[in-house]
Amino acid sequence: MFLKIAGIITPVFLIILVGWLYGRKAHPDMAGINKATIEVIAPLLVISAFVSKDFELLEQWSLLLSGVAIVLGSGLLAWPIAKLAGMDPKTFVPPMMFNNCGNMGLPLAVFAFGHVGLAPAVALFSVSNLLHFTLGVKLVNPKAPLSGVFMNPMALATIAGFALSAGKHVVTLPEPLYQAIKLLGDATVPLMLFALGVRMKDANLKHWREGFLGAMVCPVAGLLTALAITPFLEITDLQKGLLFVFASLPPAVLNFLVADRHDQDPELVASIVLLGNLSALIFVPMGLYLGLRA
Repeated sequence: MFLKIAGIITPVFLIILVGWLYGRKAHPDMAGINKATIEVIAPLLVISAFVSKDFELLEQWSLLLSGVAIVLGSGLLAWPIAKLAGMDPKTFVPPMMFNNCGNMGLPLAVFAFGHVGLAPAVALFSVSNLLHFTLGVKLVNPKAPLSGVFMNPMALATIAGFALSAGKHVVTLPEPLYQAIKLLGDATVPLMLFALGVRMKDANLKHWREGFLGAMVCPVAGLLTALAITPFLEITDLQKGLLFVFASLPPAVLNFLVADRHDQDPELVASIVLLGNLSALIFVPMGLYLGLRA
């Protein structure tokens, strides 16, 4: 089991390491490629996953609702911890809820469960992102307007993906169009990992105490919630495995972007994200162990 887990996580962290080393040497401007990834490439991955032959929307509802439960459960567990630690819940709670199910979760799903694990993992990623751009933004800034949320490419892709998946037995995408969408969407996983490595070179440890606390609370809260709900779920072994991997993931880099945009202690959130992703070396193997035993 140890060798299997090591074989799964090693490629993920090697690609992150390549991005980190390249970032330190070349200091590339990743703004353009990151913008393209978020606005075009990742949304196409969402659509291709939802309309793929391996994905049946009705068979994944329990998994998606379980993912929502883990997001909300992690927030409920993190809220009193933030209060006890003397931190603003608007700063601490969202990174505990919204994890790195894109950059890290998608490749882990592929390496752990094969290609069949990608589509449901993308569905979890899509639902988490939809919650992040609605509930998450409101938690960070209660006064933030949500009028533009559903113009976000990821939100639009999620809605389109649900619609196409629900109706794919009636109307299907032409095969050349589907293959073009899939080919470009498949670039998401390595691009996200590489970009994560590049971004980590700029993170600082100014708030290392809060960062360390967040690095522990995020995966522990997720795994505790998963352990609490899985005995009551009617889901397949694959779905249960994906759920435990999802629960063990560290805070998403997107948390820093949201905090920075709304001026909600972005440096503190950056420390949480950095130490959280480093702590993934400890907690992701735990999630894989629980998931692979399913």
